[in-house]
Amino acid sequence: MPAKPTMDADAASPDVRAAPSAVPADGSFDVPADGSFDVPAEAVAPLIRGVAVLRRLTEAGGTLSPSALERATGLARSTVDRITATLARMGYVRLDGRDVILTPRLMELGNAYLSALRLPALLDARADALADELDESVSLAVADRDGIRFIHQATRRRAMSLSFRIGDLLPAERTAPGALFATEWTQNDWRDWRQRRAADPEGTLFPAVPHPQHPSPDEDFERRVTESATSGWALDDQLIEPGLVAVSVPVRDPRTGRIACAANVVSHTSRHTAADLRDTLLPRLRAAVRVMEDDLREVPPPQPSAAPSGLATWTGASKQELGREFVESLARGLTVLTAFGEGRAALTLTEVAKATGLARATARRALITYEHLGLVRAQDRTFALTPRVLSLGFPPLSRTSLPEIAAPHMAELAQRVHESTSLAVLSGNEIQYTARVATSRIMSVNITVGTRLPAYATSMGRVLLSDLPPSDRPLPSPLRPLTPRTLTDPETLTRVLAEVRSQGHALVDEELEEGLRSIAVPVRDRTGRAVAALNVAMHAARHTPEECERDILPHLRATATRIEQDLHMAGRFTRVPTS
Repeated sequence: MPAKPTMDADAASPDVRAAPSAVPADGSFDVPADGSFDVPAEAVAPLIRGVAVLRRLTEAGGTLSPSALERATGLARSTVDRITATLARMGYVRLDGRDVILTPRLMELGNAYLSALRLPALLDARADALADELDESVSLAVADRDGIRFIHQATRRRAMSLSFRIGDLLPAERTAPGALFATEWTQNDWRDWRQRRAADPEGTLFPAVPHPQHPSPDEDFERRVTESATSGWALDDQLIEPGLVAVSVPVRDPRTGRIACAANVVSHTSRHTAADLRDTLLPRLRAAVRVMEDDLREVPPPQPSAAPSGLATWTGASKQELGREFVESLARGLTVLTAFGEGRAALTLTEVAKATGLARATARRALITYEHLGLVRAQDRTFALTPRVLSLGFPPLSRTSLPEIAAPHMAELAQRVHESTSLAVLSGNEIQYTARVATSRIMSVNITVGTRLPAYATSMGRVLLSDLPPSDRPLPSPLRPLTPRTLTDPETLTRVLAEVRSQGHALVDEELEEGLRSIAVPVRDRTGRAVAALNVAMHAARHTPEECERDILPHLRATATRIEQDLHMAGRFTRVPTS
């Protein structure tokens, strides 16, 4: 592995690695094979500890108690509490009773890397089309030192399906893409790989994969790499676990000829043997990769997206408000990662400082820290994010569903308005409840998740129907009266749906059931399409229609906005299931 360049004039002062400091007991460092540490003296210790907390939460699936974090990181409980309070202020975690829980807002860090990389946005449609054509799971992966990380997954839904997530790290020697990336390794890269294998024979550094039952000798991987260098493709014949097979082809950067990413087709031996993959699917994979490389060759240069602004001011204000409980150096350090993005893949120190509003000295120390942690690489006076940024929460959060995103916001809404709230999606001419938070009342609305109701007679159904063109609305014929108040005239319902679309909410008064009143608003995805509806339902005696619109609707809309913000963050590079 070539020696890392030191930060220079615009990047930082020369040779920032002099004078290693003492190692804090936070469990956050990647320990070299010889057990030594080389922590730069100017590294930001609170930032290192905060990254350690995020990594431990990620490895635990997104949730840990403070006491478990204390044990996992080796930090004092008071330090854990201050770090989690700071992360909660930033919206990166939620403090829920005894647990610390990662939130979708944290995905902005991984999104910054994926936006700067551009490959998911440029190639995901090709990967998805190939998955549809082959009826097999297709993934895109990039190299991360002596491992690989997934940057896109097009997974087939089956009883036995692929469980890897975007951001998961796998050892190179147990994957097909790893053999391809290793064809470009230097002697230093091979040395580091052998040292890691010797220090960690059980593969504990890769929690996303099961430990190998019978670790293969180094020579097996070296042989596979030699074969891949000759053939231009690689095979995984049950290296991860029994039954899992994959074939991989490199997607090369047309500017450099080096591997930009690897396209990978994954199957199970019940569907394809490794030989089948090679003989039947490899030619189609190669054809798809040629098209991907044509796309990369023809794509115009990226247009810089808007950089974040006002972050330094926000962190300063938060420090003044929360005092000692807010770790300002951690918050400022994390904002540095958000300076990167599409059209901002490589930035100088000056550009990072300008984008975040931080002083050059503050931005410089954060970059020094991130380079030490492997989250940033420095080259030619500029800095770029590495795939390791995806280790900060992205894998567990990439599988978050809309009901999971909405649940904490709905709980806050129910507590605020003291009424039950629900989330539903359109399913044919019915709505299906996907999330619900009930209140404790003697007389309450008794509906459970999974319940289906006719869309035309419900507030959530009308919100969802109003978002569709009139010709696409799935309405039964005739419209059946459910109470004396139910609208059953198609022309009247059409006018009502036009009003709902115009005003952005629907109020249904005792049309589904006598005594039941509800008000609903849409929840929209990044494209503006209403993918779900959110409502508050109550007994008609508790709120008049006018009170619903005056007192409840503002809270309902504010809650929908917060759900949409999380949905848009989570859905930028992943598919968020709506149910």
